[in-house]
Amino acid sequence: MHTIKLNIEDSVFDKVIYFLKNLPKEEVTVVEERQILDDWSYLEPEIDLGLASGISEKSHIQIVDNLKRKYA
Repeated sequence: MHTIKLNIEDSVFDKVIYFLKNLPKEEVTVVEERQILDDWSYLEPEIDLGLASGISEKSHIQIVDNLKRKYA
């Protein structure tokens, strides 16, 4: 078995996925990884849970700024 990684532009993504999904399913598995570079909205619920816990005295904005400095 071989594994390859492709960086695919949005303009051809649908065509590549269509091709891959039409190959025999028992011989090819499509594993999609998406990079989220600027959209931190998926972290909003987790940040809100942390704020509600009272463990940290930082504001929502401070937490997001710290995350961006550390991981972006």
